[in-house]
Amino acid sequence: MPYRSGSYYHHSDHPVRHAQGRVQAVRHAVTATDYTLGHAGRQVRLGPIAFWIVVGTLVIMAVWTIATGTYFAFREDVLTRLIGRQAEMQFAYEDRVADLRAQIDRITSRQLLDQEQFEQKLEQLIRRQAMLESRSSTLASVADPTPTGSIKSGPRGSATELPAVAPPKPSPIGDTVIFTAPPDRKARLESPAPPSAAARIANKTNSTGIEGTLARLQSSLDRVETRQASALNSLEESYDVKARRMRGVLTDLGLDPAKMNPGPSNAEIGGPFVPVKPRNDAGAFERQLYRINLARAQVDHLTRTLVTVPVRKPVLGEIDTSSPFGVRMDPFLHVPAMHTGLDFRGNTGDPVPTTASGTVTQAGWSGGYGNMVEVSHGNGFATRYGHLSEIDVKVGQKVRLSQTVGRLGSTGRSTGPHLHYETRIEGEAVDPQKFLRAGIRLGGNS
Repeated sequence: MPYRSGSYYHHSDHPVRHAQGRVQAVRHAVTATDYTLGHAGRQVRLGPIAFWIVVGTLVIMAVWTIATGTYFAFREDVLTRLIGRQAEMQFAYEDRVADLRAQIDRITSRQLLDQEQFEQKLEQLIRRQAMLESRSSTLASVADPTPTGSIKSGPRGSATELPAVAPPKPSPIGDTVIFTAPPDRKARLESPAPPSAAARIANKTNSTGIEGTLARLQSSLDRVETRQASALNSLEESYDVKARRMRGVLTDLGLDPAKMNPGPSNAEIGGPFVPVKPRNDAGAFERQLYRINLARAQVDHLTRTLVTVPVRKPVLGEIDTSSPFGVRMDPFLHVPAMHTGLDFRGNTGDPVPTTASGTVTQAGWSGGYGNMVEVSHGNGFATRYGHLSEIDVKVGQKVRLSQTVGRLGSTGRSTGPHLHYETRIEGEAVDPQKFLRAGIRLGGNS
C-alpha cells in the first residue's frame, strides 16, 4: 500500500513537476533568444524585434552613407556647381550693391549739376537785369526833355514850341524781377540712400517748377529788353526827324547850317576837346546809343542856331496883318513907296516879344519908326520893332527868345496902333513872311 500510495503521490506529483519543467524550458528558450549589449559594465538586454530594428537602421544608414559618399566621390562636378552657384550669387549681390552705389552717385552728380546750372542761370539773369537797369538809366539820360521839334528857350505860352512829333516814350524798364537764392548745396547731399519713386517724382516736379520760373524770368527780361530796343529806336528816329526838319527850315531860308554859329549857351561851358568814338568791343546797344548821342548833339546845335533865327511871330495871339512887305501906296503921300516890313494890328500896350535871342543895338526914337528897338541876332540877322508906345530894354542888353522888348503903340510915322516889324540880313531888309512861314513849319506860329 505504501508503494502505491507512494506511487500514487509520485504519480500525482508528476504533472506539477512536468508543468514546472515546461515553464523553465520556456524561460530558457526565451533567455536564449534575448540579446545583451554591454558597455562600461552596463548591459542592455534587447529583444529580437528591437535588435533587428536597430540593426536594420544601422544597415540602412551605412548603405545611405556609402551611397552618398560614392555619389559625391564620383560626381565632383555637382559640388563644383554648388560652389560656383554660391560664388555667382555672391558676385551678383556685390554687383547689385555696386549698381545701387553707382545710381546714388549719378543721382548725386545730377543734383549737383542741376544745382550748378540753376546757379549759373540765376547769375546770368541777375547780370542781365543789372545791365537792363543800367541801360534804363542811360536811356533816361539821353531822352529828349522837350517834345520833338520844340525849342527850349522862351516862357510857356510864348509861342516858341515847334510842332511836336510824338515824343519818344519813356523807357519802360519798370519791370521788377525778384530772384530767390538757391538752396544750400550741402542739403542736397544729406541723404545717402537713393530717393524713392515718390521722391523722384517730387524732385522732377520741383525741377520743372524751377526751370519754369527761370524761363518766366528770362521771358520777362526779354520783353524788357525788347521794349528798351523799341524805345531806343523811337528815340533815335525822333532825333533824326527833328534834325532833318531843322536843317530843312534853314535850307529853305537859304542858310547853311554848317556855317552858322549857334546862339550862346545858358551856362559858361568849356573843357578839353576829346573826340567821340565807340569802343571796338561795343555792342549793338552801345553803337546805337553812340548814334543817338551824335544826333542829340546835332539837334542841340541846330536848336541853339534856330534860337538866333527870327522865325517866330512878333505879337501874341492871332496875327492880323495890315500891310505886307514890298511896294505899296504911302499912307501919307499916297504915292508908291517901298514898305520894308510887315504891319501887325493890335491894341496900344500889347507886349511885343523878340522873335529870336540876341543883343539890343538900338533902343529909342528913330525918325519915322518912332520908338524903335533893333536886336542883332548874329549870323547877319537883325530885327526891328517900330512905333512902340514903350521901350523895355536898353542898348547893349542881351535878350532871350520871346522876351518883351516894348509895348505896341502908334509913335512916329503911323496912322494908328500897330507894330512895324522888319527882318534884315546883312543890313538889307527881307520879307519877314519867309521867316514866318519857316516858323509855321516848325510850329512856332501855331
